[in-house]
Amino acid sequence: MSSSAADFSSVPILDYSLVATPEGKAQFLEQLRHALVNVGFLYLANHPVPQADVDALIGYIPKLFALPQEAKEKIRMANSEHFLGYSRLGAELTKGAVDQREQFDFATKHVSRWKEGDPDYYRLWGPCQWPDEKLIPGFREVLERYLEEVQELSYKFSSLIAEAFGLGPDGLSEFYEAPELMQHRAKIVQYPVVEGSNDQGVGPHYDAGFLTFVSASLSTFGPFPKDLLQASSHRGLQVQNLSGQWIDAPPIPGTFVINLGKALEFVTGGLARATSHRVLSPKGTTPRYSVPFFQNIGLETRLTDHILTFPPEILALKDKRGTVAATDSVNFSEFDKEPSGKVNLIGRVKPKSETIPRSHPDVAERHYPELFKQIFPNGFSGKGSAY
Repeated sequence: MSSSAADFSSVPILDYSLVATPEGKAQFLEQLRHALVNVGFLYLANHPVPQADVDALIGYIPKLFALPQEAKEKIRMANSEHFLGYSRLGAELTKGAVDQREQFDFATKHVSRWKEGDPDYYRLWGPCQWPDEKLIPGFREVLERYLEEVQELSYKFSSLIAEAFGLGPDGLSEFYEAPELMQHRAKIVQYPVVEGSNDQGVGPHYDAGFLTFVSASLSTFGPFPKDLLQASSHRGLQVQNLSGQWIDAPPIPGTFVINLGKALEFVTGGLARATSHRVLSPKGTTPRYSVPFFQNIGLETRLTDHILTFPPEILALKDKRGTVAATDSVNFSEFDKEPSGKVNLIGRVKPKSETIPRSHPDVAERHYPELFKQIFPNGFSGKGSAY
């Protein structure tokens, strides 16, 4: 079991405006260190992403899912070598159970660097598939602007993490390539109201990358780090504390929910902790919406090539945390000497086990036939899994 002194019963709220002054920044970094080491999740208030842009995006989300099914299928993920596009309800599994969600995968603007002879994983990043502009006018412009703003926030926040760990503001910059070579991903997710015993919106899991951001605005529907925009007022996101208890992370208007991924945990030697989390499907009359933003690291980055050296007083924080209880979340054990892009590509296709397939093998069968044959020599039938 974990040390009770370090355990948490709620997710901390950090005020981004504190970084504007030296005194405030010191206070912010102290609070951030606690969240990074002991919690793995936090709310970020007073962030620089304009609320007007968040509200504009939220206004489009019901319209996106209300598009005719034919229009959605025209941009289904199987069409994209970049694993971007539409996934129908119930198309994925986590821990062998069906995830009750419908979603669209988008990403920041990017021109694929791949050319004949380059590694296949360069093809992971590229342009989005977009719904017909005539059916949902203005949506693309609003989402692209939002993603650019969250991308900028994610880099600033990564720099603050480096400072909190005594590495200096550029302490994590080696994990990113030049801006034109980077792409970050996002999902727009609808969790429908469910009946019966299966309330798994997304089963217990960790995120794979550095950070995830989700905006928790309630202004329309009254929920890298990973930036998560929790675009409706439903409770549903839960995080697992050090002793294994599930803690609610309800939407807080005007904030982002940020959580740490396994890649950040790996490169910090476990100092920063990725936290197991899940989403419960809504009960009642209205669906739940969410827009997670996943900050990537460079495709060519080999995590084991980067050794971070922390001050002794920072390393001591890990020992004070105590032992983290075992969880049943899907874990990641693929961080080896391979480039991040190759690990990512294989992870989107390769089964974690015979009963827990990974990601979208239908995309691999169509766009990466050699890799598909290596992993599925006898073919594949069944659902994929996002984790």
